[in-house]
Amino acid sequence: MRIDETHRPWARFSLVVLMLAIAVYVPYGLLSRNGPGGGTPIGLVYGIVGYALMIFAGLLSVRKKFPVIRIGRAKVWMRAHIWLGLLAYPIILFHSAFSLGGSLTTTLMVLFTIVLLSGILGAVLQHYLPMRITRKVPMETIYDQIETVIGQLCAEADDLMVQLVPAMEELPVSEVVGDRTLPLNRVARELDAEDLQPIRTLYADKVQPYLLQPGYYNHELANEEIADTIFDQVRKMSPAITTEFVDDLQNICVEKRQLDRQIRLHRWLHAWLFVHLPLSWALLVLGAVHAVIALRY
Repeated sequence: MRIDETHRPWARFSLVVLMLAIAVYVPYGLLSRNGPGGGTPIGLVYGIVGYALMIFAGLLSVRKKFPVIRIGRAKVWMRAHIWLGLLAYPIILFHSAFSLGGSLTTTLMVLFTIVLLSGILGAVLQHYLPMRITRKVPMETIYDQIETVIGQLCAEADDLMVQLVPAMEELPVSEVVGDRTLPLNRVARELDAEDLQPIRTLYADKVQPYLLQPGYYNHELANEEIADTIFDQVRKMSPAITTEFVDDLQNICVEKRQLDRQIRLHRWLHAWLFVHLPLSWALLVLGAVHAVIALRY
């Protein structure tokens, strides 16, 4: 989700509530006989409000898990999650009077800080990475279909190779597939196996292994400059008539490289959730435990 003008009402609301909380906390902190604390009436109000904001922010994951529950639009929930989650942190600080307290409350504040920072990181990634994906991956496709598209690229590369191999082995033209079957077949019949060996070696040793593995970031062809050098060398070693054929193989590798880049950026886009979500639920559970213990004892 991009942080745009649609977030302004939530940002203003959060800022107004924060200013009111500060306006109450300053005289409360200065005039309290025994000092501010979570057990005082005002401290309890801060705690209740802060925990309520945390619960509301946590309900976003429930809304996502059960999309059939159409209570408000998902984008509205996301905006509320971001700004009310941010607002909850200073409110809880006011509740604790900026003191860590015992081991449980210290654990809660550490968890809350990590959850807050991971959430900010996630918001930044959600804002910038989609634009980067669009810019860096012109051939972007639906993420869940990337492996299918890569499989199609493998089949396309295989078809290109079939156009040469049958001709070299003097197989019937009818067994050759692809749009360039006849011209390549005729060209291949005028060449011997040695002329076409650089292309076959390129395909067997580099192109095919690269295409068969989504996310093969360490392969030579995953590096644009190295890949260009490799294909240029093969063009120089091969007959000029096969240049278009080598170009097609290179274009297939270019598209595979972009899809791999999309996979990597997509993982970055969601990796922060592996920290944010479990710690958020741990925070809510421990917060409830803290509330029960504080009210009972």
